[in-house]
Amino acid sequence: MSEPRRGSLFVIFLTVFIDLLGFGMVLPLLPNYAATFDVDAGGVAIGLLMSSFSAMQFLCAPLWGRLSDRIGRRPVLMIGLAGSAVFYTVFAIAAVQKSLMLLFVSRVGAGAAGATISTAQAYIADVTPLAGRAKGMALIGAAFGMGFTFGPLLGALALISAAEGQLSPWPGYLAAGLSASALLIAYVRLPESLPPGSQPRRKVMIDWSSLREALRTPSIGVLLGILFISVLAFANFETTIALLLKQPAGGFEFTDIHVLLVFTYIGFVLSVVQGGIVRRLADRVSERVLSTFGASVALLGFVLMSFSANGASFAMLMVALGVEVTGFAFITPSINALISRRTDPAKQGGILGIGQSIGSLSRIIGPLIGIPLFYRAAAYPYWAGSLLMLGALTLILVAVGSGGDFPSSETTDV
Repeated sequence: MSEPRRGSLFVIFLTVFIDLLGFGMVLPLLPNYAATFDVDAGGVAIGLLMSSFSAMQFLCAPLWGRLSDRIGRRPVLMIGLAGSAVFYTVFAIAAVQKSLMLLFVSRVGAGAAGATISTAQAYIADVTPLAGRAKGMALIGAAFGMGFTFGPLLGALALISAAEGQLSPWPGYLAAGLSASALLIAYVRLPESLPPGSQPRRKVMIDWSSLREALRTPSIGVLLGILFISVLAFANFETTIALLLKQPAGGFEFTDIHVLLVFTYIGFVLSVVQGGIVRRLADRVSERVLSTFGASVALLGFVLMSFSANGASFAMLMVALGVEVTGFAFITPSINALISRRTDPAKQGGILGIGQSIGSLSRIIGPLIGIPLFYRAAAYPYWAGSLLMLGALTLILVAVGSGGDFPSSETTDV
């Protein structure tokens, strides 16, 4: 690979990371900002607000992909960054105006703009050889982890001067400024990656032929079900944490700054476990063991979360958060690895794409279940998560025993 291509990887990482800093700043504040407005007592409106981002990503990612095949990756990435800057500004205005409608506009728009992450992945595929593809794609995961760790910390700094009890627009303005900075970097330093004369590749929201192939493959259907349940449980968890920490029903009644600091802790644990521990163990321990351990730990985390609700113990809550995030960090990459190992290499792209679509659907449904449950009782979302993870653990034990690696695979699951 030439030096300009190596430089392109750094620039794509930098632009994605800076944009995700803004995402990490705004996400923890959304449900509590919305809760101060005139919303329904059952939490349905807040659930719709939180799921709208994932819904727009699900709908728009294939559209951005088709467009990037036609006009190039660079302009699509720049459109996405510009959109993020605009809609984070709308979030700031919504905080000032106390407008739920503007919050919805900001969330829907940011979801559409953020769907260009798949275009960033296509960019990496364009500029990396097959042998270095996995390492290149890991840059996106690193950008997510760092953005979700440092974004809430920056958000907390932006709120230091805010008066207690007031909704500050500054996290929104700062997030918009970060996206604008990423746009400037992309404009100046990011070259086009799509070779001239490339043929457009068809992209769809759900590849039904790949889904049929997946369901015909022994144990793959069960593994996809585990992925759906696991991500659904975590989406139910991550969209209710801010409410648990701040709303009176949760029993803690933290300030927005403290909520953001807790999210910094969550992002840090996720980055350390997934980027350090899981990656080191993956070469030595089978996916069966890693996924079973992850589901068991996540189940324990949800049980601890249930007992931590209603302000029982802040120390227990911090332990519960760490345990739950650790479990999720183990289970998701392990299940994806099992799906890959048990799939015909010629069909892996389609089936792994189905896995991504299933994850997106889970993130749409999760807030619609978790937030209304929270408004019934603070512990209900975490008891629901416990039941979901118990189901996932049972399915893991079924799936690993009912199938094996694809015959041409050189490794075996032990």
